[in-house]
Amino acid sequence: MPRAIRPAIVLLLLLTGLTGVVYPLLVTGVATSLFSRAAHGSLMRSRVGTVGSELVGQSFSAPGDFWGRPSAVNYDARSSGASNMGPLNEDLHAAVRARIGALRTADPEATLPVPADLVLASGSGLDPHISPAAARYQARRVARARGRSEAEVLALIEAHTEGRALGILGEPRVNVLRLNRALAGAP
Repeated sequence: MPRAIRPAIVLLLLLTGLTGVVYPLLVTGVATSLFSRAAHGSLMRSRVGTVGSELVGQSFSAPGDFWGRPSAVNYDARSSGASNMGPLNEDLHAAVRARIGALRTADPEATLPVPADLVLASGSGLDPHISPAAARYQARRVARARGRSEAEVLALIEAHTEGRALGILGEPRVNVLRLNRALAGAP
């Protein structure tokens, strides 16, 4: 039995060093080399400092800003997650009705159907994107609040709509932080 302990301890130390130190450092080095911006948080900066990350949603509530998806975790990246409310949960129905009410109150003249991504949170609660339909739904409110033409705001939405990844994966989307920065005239 004592002869079996030494090889087991050596193997434990070797595999711990390999999988716990060498491999993570190698993966981090490759990710940082190939995807430097994403590996460092894809932070957007202004003259006064960091304004946010392109990868994590933020809460926007001003009438002149585009609003993102609701978040079950208040956009806290340390505790990402969903509400886990199913489609038959009355609390989910109440939350959706309240969100639709807030959207209708913010723009009573809106005639388009309310897009689902403006009233339902994403699985992570951190989604920084909305659908182009959700952005177009908000265009009149944003244009009015900013004193701009609706056509100008729609053109900005079109310019900031990202296509499918690799041309086939996912759906077209609009990054809310980037769109709001463009509205403010920030680079």
